[in-house]
Amino acid sequence: MAPTTKEGQRAELHKTIWRIANDLRGSVDGWDFKSYVLGMLFYRFISENLATYINAGEHEAGNSGFDYARLPDPQAAVARDELVAEKGFFIYPSELFANVRERAPQDANLNETLERVFRNVEASAAGTDSEDDLKGLFDDLDPNSSKLGATVAKRNEKLVKLLDAIGDLPLGNFGENAIDLFGDAYEYLMQMYASQAGKSGGEYYTPQEVSEVLAKIAVVGKSRVNKVYDPAAGSGSLLLKFAKVLGRENVGGFFGQEINLTTYNLARINMFLHDVNYEKFNIAHGDTLTDPQHWDDEPFEAIVSNPPYSIHWEGDANPLLINDERFAPAGVLAPKSKADLAFTMHILSWLAVNGTAAIVEFPGVLYRGGAERKIRKYLIDNNYVDAVIQLPPDLFFGTTIATCIIVLKKSKTDNAVLFIDASAEFSRVGNKNKLLPENQQHILDTYTARENVDHVARLVPGEDIAANDYNIAVSSYVEQEDTREVVDIQALNAEIARIVARQAELRTSIDAIVADLEGGAA
Repeated sequence: MAPTTKEGQRAELHKTIWRIANDLRGSVDGWDFKSYVLGMLFYRFISENLATYINAGEHEAGNSGFDYARLPDPQAAVARDELVAEKGFFIYPSELFANVRERAPQDANLNETLERVFRNVEASAAGTDSEDDLKGLFDDLDPNSSKLGATVAKRNEKLVKLLDAIGDLPLGNFGENAIDLFGDAYEYLMQMYASQAGKSGGEYYTPQEVSEVLAKIAVVGKSRVNKVYDPAAGSGSLLLKFAKVLGRENVGGFFGQEINLTTYNLARINMFLHDVNYEKFNIAHGDTLTDPQHWDDEPFEAIVSNPPYSIHWEGDANPLLINDERFAPAGVLAPKSKADLAFTMHILSWLAVNGTAAIVEFPGVLYRGGAERKIRKYLIDNNYVDAVIQLPPDLFFGTTIATCIIVLKKSKTDNAVLFIDASAEFSRVGNKNKLLPENQQHILDTYTARENVDHVARLVPGEDIAANDYNIAVSSYVEQEDTREVVDIQALNAEIARIVARQAELRTSIDAIVADLEGGAA
């Protein structure tokens, strides 16, 4: 029997998507093949998004029989400029997903058809405000790649199967529900690819439940935020959690930067698939530390990030960086081999006075000496650290390390840091630990209460942290509960004495029995 609950339908859809993705890829590596599955899902989405938008307008105007998919291309071209201004892109009716799919089995040049369609979609935004949001989006979906097959015929065969598989996915009639399903399907696929790819996948994907905790911390007490930002945006899932937590209409704009070109494309696609219109997001490509792209947009009211752990950067090898206004206040640069606190300083610099930043950090930054200690001294002495939260181990793809969250604020109401030990807040699900909803809520409640709780949370004045050499590891301030059984030594000794006495009685009895037996035998 088909599942009737929303969760049941979602689980069924997820299973179907993953089975299709694996069946289709054949001998192609799953990590390489993800661009085809995700790209084709995106192509279907923007086709249905545009067609539904146009049809709705015509139907409201009284043209009830109108269907954009059946309109001749020359007639559609009349509204091209207007549609690009509204939606950020344009697709001719003949190039909509459904129409290309319908002709695909008979199209001997399907690979060329798809390449032309993708090029046309990107070109439709050229010279407009949405150009940067569309440019290169289909670069990783190459219909002519030998990965799909050794010959054009083999490649086209695979492309037909891909079009059919994505086209058959039960994503419902396009509308609010379908938007949720498209975005949800995309997130699910990225999570599965990340978990299968190990380290290479884990670098660009933060598990959804961790993303949710970060977003919720960053907006405590707020129902709306102006602009949200992630300097190491990955696939964009962290930024999009703000839309889930507050509602898309309550986020003024989504901003981020990503250094990896493929992942940068994934992030932009992710924005579209969650129906964030082009003028509401700005994801840039490049190295945030040395070439930040959002000087004109900062400061940001809410910042979340899971930057790469302990990567190399230019540091003091670049004489200009120590004078960069983002890093200069600390008087020292993060070590060349460990850029973690360079991201932290960048985030602090671009944080609004009324804002909150929640950053996933590698544990070493909490206690290592040298330049990192000096940066921590700057953060603590200026009262920017609001909280440090110890997370459980084995939450992330590609690493089992127990990471932590550092929460930064520029307008604190006290001069203390809240240390939270959430290392036990997890359940084992499959081969990873997960923050279940109750775990997330407990972390959030403890953060919001900002009170001492034995073995869980401690509010520590800045001067005590300074006296402890600016060590901000949670274990230095929150004592773990001793779960060993308490033993009553006196009672234990009495019990041992009883056992010894009983043993002596038994020995005496056994000796008597043996003697009796021996006497009888004589």
